[in-house]
Amino acid sequence: MSFGTVLLMLIGLLGSLGIFMFGMKSLSDGLEKTAGSKLKGLLQKLTGNRFLSVLCGIAITILVQSSTATTVMVVGFVNADLLTLTQAIGVIMGANIGTTVTPLLLSLEGLDFGMLFAFAGLILSWLPDKKSLRRAKEFSPIVMGVGLLFVGMKGMSAATAPLQEWDGFSVAIQSISNPVLGVLTGIVLCIALNSSAACVGLLQALAGQGLIPLSTAIFVLFGTNIGTCLTSLIAGSGTNTTARRTSIMHLLFNTIGTIIFVIIASLIPFADIILSIAPGNLKLQIAMVHIIFNLTTTLILLPGAGLLEKLACLLVRDKGGESAEMRLRFFDTRFLKTPPVAVTQLYRETVRMGEMAVENYGNSLALFNEWDDETAAGILQTEDVLDFLKHEIEARLTDVKGLDLGESDAKLVGALFQAVNDMERVGDHAVNMLEAAQTKKNEEVKFTEKVSAELTDMGNRVTAQLEAAMTLFTAQSGDRQAVADVEAGEETIDNMTEALRAHHVDRLKNKKCSAKNGMLYLDMLTNLERIADHAENIATVFTE
Repeated sequence: MSFGTVLLMLIGLLGSLGIFMFGMKSLSDGLEKTAGSKLKGLLQKLTGNRFLSVLCGIAITILVQSSTATTVMVVGFVNADLLTLTQAIGVIMGANIGTTVTPLLLSLEGLDFGMLFAFAGLILSWLPDKKSLRRAKEFSPIVMGVGLLFVGMKGMSAATAPLQEWDGFSVAIQSISNPVLGVLTGIVLCIALNSSAACVGLLQALAGQGLIPLSTAIFVLFGTNIGTCLTSLIAGSGTNTTARRTSIMHLLFNTIGTIIFVIIASLIPFADIILSIAPGNLKLQIAMVHIIFNLTTTLILLPGAGLLEKLACLLVRDKGGESAEMRLRFFDTRFLKTPPVAVTQLYRETVRMGEMAVENYGNSLALFNEWDDETAAGILQTEDVLDFLKHEIEARLTDVKGLDLGESDAKLVGALFQAVNDMERVGDHAVNMLEAAQTKKNEEVKFTEKVSAELTDMGNRVTAQLEAAMTLFTAQSGDRQAVADVEAGEETIDNMTEALRAHHVDRLKNKKCSAKNGMLYLDMLTNLERIADHAENIATVFTE
């Protein structure tokens, strides 16, 4: 084979592979943007047990056409404490099954599906940007991506055709007929292309030209299942212990499955069985191997998922002390490549910030009644964390805002911007209350039972407002009745504040209260009333 022929073949192969991978990315990104927020909801709702988790993983991977994308999403949700390790393992198993749809689709023969889908995608992209047609137009990159998959596959098949005449390639294929070398080849190939779907597509193209026998291709295919774990391992590094265990479980699942099938294929005529199931269609034969591998591995390992979980826990030890650090506990910048996950992680960070602000308020309120040095130090330490979180969350929200977000995620980002500011202000007012409590202690200020009861009543009302607001925020709820109750409570607090101030003026006129006591009393009223205002703002962020 001449140098020119080899060069043209490489250009054609790499170009076609590029088209294939671009089509995969276009398909995956388009589906993620169109249904990203719905996929998040699906993950959280359908993971009640392992069987539902598997179905959820299948459904999501069929939609996004990437088991890696699903696994990365799962790792991100586990890192944000929105999924447990038990829920995650079922989704990962389902993701492996869902990823078999692409090779099955590419095994179709007859019509020129590539041109058909590409043309359909082009027509969709030309639709007017009207509200009624916007939804259909969003499917343009999805349909176009499917078309590019077929175009890329056809190009790879055409580019590799000259290899039929090259004896050197036959020798190379024979050298990886050994099961171990075949698996290693699959691992290296998948790591190099960073896409198991591209690897399977390349195998189908080579098989379609008769360049690689099924008996060799199956071992390479098994290896790609291990190679595809690299991305989830990278995604898991730097995350919390549970998220790292999730990545390890993905590797364990595919490695154990590969070992099982290498043994099966070495002991029985596995390739011959596949040939009898799908005679004459080499692409379909490879797709069938892919389906049988993932389906069988899931059926074998799902009942023993608990043991797999324990093994992951054994391999990744809990370091402890993770929650005490001043850092973004749930967010990881690497998930900016998966916007729905990044938004969810920032939402979880904001919930964490809100919970800390409410806790600081409660501690400050208790401190005003009974001073404690340790509690006071804790409030100031938490306030530093709140300031840090506000700065970091807003910076990351700005990063996320510049990404290609779906409508619901864009609204959530806007709500988080508003909530973060109000939560930080709640923390500031809690510190003001701490300072008032310290003055009360240092200057030995005493209040009458009536005044103490007034402040206690007001404090209890504000506590109820904050708790109701955080309940709505955590649920991302705009429930009209619940919001109306918070708004009514805030109005009551405003009226009470005005009335209590008027009563206080009367006490001062009648010399029933000293100026020092009066200043502390008004300071507490002001802080409590303003915290109630911020609680109302937090409660209403999802109603706008």
